[in-house]
Amino acid sequence: MAAAAPAWYPLPMNHAVCPTALPTFSPPGANDVVLRLQKSELFRDYQQAFQNLTGLPLTLRAAGSFHPPLEGSRKLNPFCALMAGRNKTCAACLQVQQRIEDGAGEGPRTMECFAGLSESAVPVKVGETIVGFLQTGQVLRQTPTAARFRAVARQLEKWNTELDLPELKGAYLQTRVVPAGEYASVINLLRIFAQHLAAFSNEIMLQQAVGEVPAITRAREFIAEHQAEVLSLKQVAQAAHISEFYFCKVFKQATGLTFTQYLARTRVETVKQLLLNPHTRISEACYEAGFQSLSQFNRVFHRITGESPTEYRDRLHLRVQSSDRPGGLSRAA
Repeated sequence: MAAAAPAWYPLPMNHAVCPTALPTFSPPGANDVVLRLQKSELFRDYQQAFQNLTGLPLTLRAAGSFHPPLEGSRKLNPFCALMAGRNKTCAACLQVQQRIEDGAGEGPRTMECFAGLSESAVPVKVGETIVGFLQTGQVLRQTPTAARFRAVARQLEKWNTELDLPELKGAYLQTRVVPAGEYASVINLLRIFAQHLAAFSNEIMLQQAVGEVPAITRAREFIAEHQAEVLSLKQVAQAAHISEFYFCKVFKQATGLTFTQYLARTRVETVKQLLLNPHTRISEACYEAGFQSLSQFNRVFHRITGESPTEYRDRLHLRVQSSDRPGGLSRAA
């Protein structure tokens, strides 16, 4: 089997083949957000560029989804494709997925399957909540050999898996080998893109739901008009012409967010728009958007975007400066 992994790389999984239920990180409505991300031009453009550049598969899946994570990718590893239809090998793949999710709260995570292939998942967060994962991998850390394949074949025999071993061996020996440094760079690209998707997710969660009740439309409009003021749930419920109790119930159903969460996200989006002007101070944007203190604003902004206001502004204007240089990028990667 595979030799010991580099220090930055988590130890291989236990090779049992009966995965337990996957944990669910996402709040109600998060699957809809991931579905919209999957269909977005932003994700599709990046997915195509990533796969063309690296030759690796890339998928975006909802947290807790119980299916092979790279299934259907046009860059699917042929060795993995051959095994995907077998119950026990499929279960082993799903167990890797589960163990990746178990430790994904701390950031990108990479693990090995029973055959020594690496798979990685980078969490996409809305605030502190994981809604999905960017997933790639199905590569080896070391050059495949006939001896290494024999160890894989012995495991398959224990599972009584009926596979064409000569065909499987050929696919295994053709598996791509990616050096540790190169693979770490690939994961860093996905980590940066996950931040872009997180910001886009935030915008999606603020968009008006199709067919929502008129009271919620009135509430959204009132919040948009008065977000710079001190707003209470009671005021918004009155503007929507419904009781506070009923407002809390239907607003959460329609938006997936509580009133407090929605108001915070609305204000953060306003700050982000204000900071497009490089001459706007962060404190000015904070108070203009309706935050009552800088300390509160800093906490909320970091919770929603995953970075501080200063980091966001610096990254934003660094990107703009790069695009203004001759030969610079015309849009963010």
